[in-house]
Amino acid sequence: MVTGDERVRSVDIADPQLDERESARVTEVVESGRLAAGKTVSEFETAFAEFCDTEHAVATSNGTTALHTALHALGISDGDRVVTTPFSFVASANAIRFCGAQPVFADIDPETYNLDPHAVESVVQNQDVDAILAVHLYGLPADMDHLGDIADTYDLALIEDAAQAHDARHDGRPVGSIGDVGAFSFYPTKNMTTGEGGALVTDREDVAERAARFVNHGRDDSYRHVELGHNFRMTNLAAAIGLVQLEKLPQFNRARRANAAELTDLLEDTSVIPPVEPVERRHVYHQYTVRTQERDRLREELSAAGVDTGVYYPTPIHEQPAYSGTDASAPVASRAAGEVLSLPIHPETTDADRRTIARTIGEVSHE
Repeated sequence: MVTGDERVRSVDIADPQLDERESARVTEVVESGRLAAGKTVSEFETAFAEFCDTEHAVATSNGTTALHTALHALGISDGDRVVTTPFSFVASANAIRFCGAQPVFADIDPETYNLDPHAVESVVQNQDVDAILAVHLYGLPADMDHLGDIADTYDLALIEDAAQAHDARHDGRPVGSIGDVGAFSFYPTKNMTTGEGGALVTDREDVAERAARFVNHGRDDSYRHVELGHNFRMTNLAAAIGLVQLEKLPQFNRARRANAAELTDLLEDTSVIPPVEPVERRHVYHQYTVRTQERDRLREELSAAGVDTGVYYPTPIHEQPAYSGTDASAPVASRAAGEVLSLPIHPETTDADRRTIARTIGEVSHE
């Protein structure tokens, strides 16, 4: 049992890292008077596309609008069906519904928590579907080799929800560059942030062009609107932050990976199951998520030790009230929802923090 006087400090589950460099870039934009979408956004789009090894990037107002735009730009619309995971933030499925399409849920792999390709193939073989939306959950790439083969075999579009996986890699390729289109979030808790913001990346010029119109009221030239669109634009203020954060991202991810490796070693003799990293995939640990049948007790003890934790996600999407009536069965996802627990390993965590986490988990494990 950890008592209050043993606390080292409060350890948050996330801690966005911004300093005078972001402030300076934002000040430049403020002083220019050009706050809305413009030159700084274009600069960020170019830099982010290059970082993701894609031909194009389109910046958006947040990760959900990036995903919605990506699906729309691929032509996903009324009556279409998209296979996706029930074990994700609800935005993954909501974006499909925003396009008028229907999410079809396939179960997850119990070790990676990402879509199980065998479950996806079973769905595809038995239902008429138009696309696969893979989520790179917690910063670990989904099995893109297998999912890509399924998409090719059945002539399906392949979308990557990379909201949690900035610079994660599969066989050396950055996520977002593997499918037809990838979508990212820059929410403050992500591995890099723009405050609020998102982006989609693609090698397809037609997708990029349609996306750029869609985020700007369907406008392609002056006040010529060729289709219905939204105001999903990123601001120059957000892009200014993003340009600096993008430069810092490799350093952030190195720290996350090193912290995760150390914590995994410290947890070796405990009862929790640490995250896995298949040999062909590079995990960037947006969340360091363990599995335990004593989650509630463990959260209590960690909280008493000053350690913040998170449960991502306590209810699978197909069991949410907004999805009542959904015809889906995903027992692996449902079990995982009752056992997963995310622990802090962001760049500002210390060796002492990780020892506190491991000691607390060890005490619960050995009682």
